[in-house]
Amino acid sequence: MNSMQKYYLRLSRPSLSDNTATMDRLAKGLRKETGDWPQIPVKCLMPFAETIRGADYKITATLMQSEKGGILVQVEPGNTESGPIDQKWSEVESNFPDSDWPRDGLGVALDIGSTHLQAELLELATKETLAKGTCLNPQTAVGADILTRIHSANTENGLKSLHLMLVESARGLIREMCARANRDHQEINLLVAAGNTTMTHFFLGLDVQTICREPYIPVTNRPAPFFGAEIGLGLNPRAVVWCLPNVGSYFGGDLVAGIVAADLHLREDNAILVDVGTNAEVVLGNRDWLAACAGAAGPALEGGVAKTGILAQPGAIEGITIDPKTHEPSLKIIPEPDGKIPKPKGLCGSGLLDLLAQLYLTRIMDMRGKFVLPDHKRIVETDEGLGYVVATEEETQTGEAIVFTEVEIDILLRSKAGMYTILRTVVLEVGLGFEDLSAFFVAGAFGNVIKPETAITLGMLPDLPRDRFRSLGNSSLAGCKRLLLEPETRPDVEAVSDRLTYIELNVNQALMNRFSAARFIPHTDASRFPSVPVFNK
Repeated sequence: MNSMQKYYLRLSRPSLSDNTATMDRLAKGLRKETGDWPQIPVKCLMPFAETIRGADYKITATLMQSEKGGILVQVEPGNTESGPIDQKWSEVESNFPDSDWPRDGLGVALDIGSTHLQAELLELATKETLAKGTCLNPQTAVGADILTRIHSANTENGLKSLHLMLVESARGLIREMCARANRDHQEINLLVAAGNTTMTHFFLGLDVQTICREPYIPVTNRPAPFFGAEIGLGLNPRAVVWCLPNVGSYFGGDLVAGIVAADLHLREDNAILVDVGTNAEVVLGNRDWLAACAGAAGPALEGGVAKTGILAQPGAIEGITIDPKTHEPSLKIIPEPDGKIPKPKGLCGSGLLDLLAQLYLTRIMDMRGKFVLPDHKRIVETDEGLGYVVATEEETQTGEAIVFTEVEIDILLRSKAGMYTILRTVVLEVGLGFEDLSAFFVAGAFGNVIKPETAITLGMLPDLPRDRFRSLGNSSLAGCKRLLLEPETRPDVEAVSDRLTYIELNVNQALMNRFSAARFIPHTDASRFPSVPVFNK
């Protein structure tokens, strides 16, 4: 029979200087007593965390020692160390997966994005990808931003609703992939998932309220593997599910997965990973140390979407060149599924950056983002200042001209300045220069299409040899896939989250000075970008 032991623990209270997740705080306390990190059933995470917080971090934990290691089975307020042990937990061991993950059947890699879910279905034995799938995160109907969803989770049944949205969406996506591969979802034996800290909490049905309030404490950063049936994923009931560990409220398992995809934690030389989206999330380091910052771009990357900007879709302008003599544009438009080129209806992210760089290189616009050819037929007056006509009314799907204005230019210049400021600040914080980086990984939905040459021209990315830049696409999904096929690397990944240092980007005068200097193309200090031409008036 498995042995049971009670431990009375007086845990330190969380603070801004120690924002360890609630259940991780307990696990560390138990590790001091036993030498091992305990496993915690996923369905116990919420009630145990509530008990710990309600007891002012003075609790008694009951640990069951089994062949699968120490399993936390009960948390009581106060000191009940001398009290009886409830034997109802004696069978809990059977609800925990073995430490050896399945190596046969089907596996699923799942990226739980705040906007989209993306997944791959694989044959574990052959490592063959059988199907890929993506779908809109249904939570976007509640709120496009994470904070709105967190507030919604605080309403009656709000958390349950948001949790079920994710689980049902993932289940539907998985079954759709199985149908296309002509396989049964009951064949799925392993699922590895990653998302930011909030999305991981929603996926597991955990409280998210303390994530966004000081001192920013998640319920857990290291959820143990569990059987998919526990959250109703509708897979093989004994299918093992593992969510990659988070590091804190603003650094999630999706970034940890990115580290895995780039082998950042295994490199002898220094490298950097930047996940480009609404915010810039950065990891820098090598096999000996890792430093990161995330979600700290401030106002620079909160400027919103440009008026002419649209998501990448048929009809979106994804690339543009401007004739240096006539100043007329040539557009590259995303085609329809049948290959037909439609009329344009807006610019996606890569198109916006291309346009901005071309306007500068053809001297239609100066380094401040101001038009200097007011008499050209493509330059028109608008309610938002001067604008460049990318496509006339007759040339667009909507019958409205696509006009790129100085207001939109300012938004993009603030965004690119924010990106460069974050990168430079993180590199300086660890005592390095950009020249010390042997590889520069760019990830994320936007990172998948960003052109290093364009980004360097704008002063968004540092002026390094182009062969150092590598696109990872969806690095979160790539990292999950890697772990799915190489489960023996899981301990290394957990160690990564332990040794990663988070750098707080404090908004001080030095940071604002860097930001102000970076709001010009490419920069007020042109020597930082020797490959980019500088034009004198």
